[in-house]
Amino acid sequence: MRWSGQTTAADDGALPGLGPAGALAASIPGLQRTVRPPAFAGMTFHEVRARSVLNAVPADSSMPFRWTVNPYRGCSHACVYCFARGTHAWLDLDTGEGFDREVVVKTDVAQVLRRELARPSWAREHVALGTGTDPYQRAEGRYALMPGVVAALAGSGTPFSVLTKGTMLVRDLPQLAAASREVPVGVGVSLAVWDERLHAALEPGTPSPHARLELVRRVRAAGLPCGVFVAPVLPWLTDGEEHLDEAVGRVAAAGATGVTVVPLHLRPGAREWFLAWLAREHPALVARYRDLYGRGAYVPAAYRAWLHERLAPVLERHGLAGRGGALRRPDEVVDDGGGASFPTGSMPTSRAPRPASVPAAAGDQLALGL
Repeated sequence: MRWSGQTTAADDGALPGLGPAGALAASIPGLQRTVRPPAFAGMTFHEVRARSVLNAVPADSSMPFRWTVNPYRGCSHACVYCFARGTHAWLDLDTGEGFDREVVVKTDVAQVLRRELARPSWAREHVALGTGTDPYQRAEGRYALMPGVVAALAGSGTPFSVLTKGTMLVRDLPQLAAASREVPVGVGVSLAVWDERLHAALEPGTPSPHARLELVRRVRAAGLPCGVFVAPVLPWLTDGEEHLDEAVGRVAAAGATGVTVVPLHLRPGAREWFLAWLAREHPALVARYRDLYGRGAYVPAAYRAWLHERLAPVLERHGLAGRGGALRRPDEVVDDGGGASFPTGSMPTSRAPRPASVPAAAGDQLALGL
């Protein structure tokens, strides 16, 4: 495997940076050391020991889970629009290029998680992985934290879900498939941009769209469900009917068990970075974006309703209208203000997924919501 030379099993010549006594120690709790491995040119890893890794979701959130685990903070996928950029500010780190190049690594995440899951009070509720930053970003090739996390969850009888853009998940497919025989497991893949040039500009550190489609196929072939988030849809860039038709069609052909389409949202940190990118790459759209997002981080209801209408003929063309999970109206969405819902297969369920070797009709497999 191409990641074998990136592990920390032996001295890989990583160049030390600031130690715990450095200026960063005050802003990054539990910092043990900072390294800049030659195999990860331009990247800096801040290795920390965590006091706790189970994060409680705010009680007023409408998310369908109460707990999350994020082995990393910051992400080499470098998605210009990433909503998690603002979290770097909590550590006095840069939310722009710093978010892309400085990754906080919870090196003891599996050990701490096992301890927390062993508490008598733990009720074995669904734990979501990848809701902050991607657990299968490039750093996972060096630190290999996810196998320990998956083992801890499955071993404790805790259902879990994984959301990723990273094809490195293929490494863990045998373990995830085995875990799904012990506990409910959901798998989600994020995939929205099909134009290669736009993908390279918006998501320069992510696997290609074609590679992620192959990931969906591999997940399904392993007997696991796989819901796809066509997200984010970018106004005037990827919300054209042709683009949406290609997205839904390709995802359906790959065997996804569900699809959700989510418009772009711009929270603080991401908003400034994205608008700066837009000014460089598509200056004619800046005023339109400022107007569309003038009242907050999310597109207004009128845009969601318009997108809903645009998607209706796309569903018809792919045999999805009126079958399986129908396209939801904007007022029917389970959402946190951003129009998000979760596709079938991305959340753990006790029902066994349909075997990938016997695919159902596309209309039976896909549920698309706004």
